[in-house]
Amino acid sequence: MSAPAAAEATPATAGAGALLGRRVTVKVPATSANLGPGFDTLGLALAQYDELEIEVVAAGLDIEVHGVGEGEVPLDASHLVVRAMAHAFARFGRDLPPLRLVAHNSIPHGRGLGSSGAAIVAGVMAAKGLLAPEVEISPDELLELATELEGHPDNVAPALFGGLTIAWVTPEGPRHKKLMVHRGVSPLVLVPEQEMSTALARSLQPQSVPHEDAVFNVSRSALLVAALIQSPELLLAATEDKLHQNYRAEAMPETDRLIRRLREAGHPAVVSGAGPSILVLASDPAERADAARLVEDTADTVWQALPLAVDFLGATVAPVVD
Repeated sequence: MSAPAAAEATPATAGAGALLGRRVTVKVPATSANLGPGFDTLGLALAQYDELEIEVVAAGLDIEVHGVGEGEVPLDASHLVVRAMAHAFARFGRDLPPLRLVAHNSIPHGRGLGSSGAAIVAGVMAAKGLLAPEVEISPDELLELATELEGHPDNVAPALFGGLTIAWVTPEGPRHKKLMVHRGVSPLVLVPEQEMSTALARSLQPQSVPHEDAVFNVSRSALLVAALIQSPELLLAATEDKLHQNYRAEAMPETDRLIRRLREAGHPAVVSGAGPSILVLASDPAERADAARLVEDTADTVWQALPLAVDFLGATVAPVVD
């Protein structure tokens, strides 16, 4: 996508010195992609957040990480938030200025809750905040920048825009439609201790599937949209899937066993993203509590139960004014 604002930049606005002292805060929600049948298409924003403060400084790159990822993620230019910022700055003809970045993370890593997508979205949103008002980055441009780094838009779309998102890719770039979720829908996220590689999960899927399985998922995906926005009583049927979960089950047997147990008890449980976390799309808070009790009473391994609201706002960026 073209960036006409970059071409109009003057030397005064293009240099890092013009940005010195600018500071923004960014808040990005966790996400759950696929939601059962909506493989690489449907995503839901959840009220669990990474929060960051980014300041343009005179020299260097200073990164602090607190919470999830502390002592584990890189503290140099390979940090995913910094890479995303550099990608966005470059799109508009700018060099990334020296930075101080402080991150307070609560989104679990490697658990299928969109942590990498959240980091990418945090970076492009920080770039948007720091470059304003000289450069205006549109919602479509934000989605395109984030998708270029993530590889597909199903996680970054709900992280950017909140709610339930349908994402697709056109020759002109990625697109999305945001929908509001029925107020009765009560997500429960079950997080195990072990991580799961997204690359490994994707490698377990076949290159083609039977025609009847494809038709099955088309029908369930359409039904799922209706269930989430209008008829949550249909969520159990709407979350059935034949495209990806069975193929990935061998890599996360505890996840597979618990999903089967939950679904046999009538709870709409699915793999969250690439896993190994589980998302239960309960139709009301009472059902969510029942599902949490079932897990506590019968699970073979330790699961952290997170009763989360749907995030309707998506990522935010705000200037910090002393």
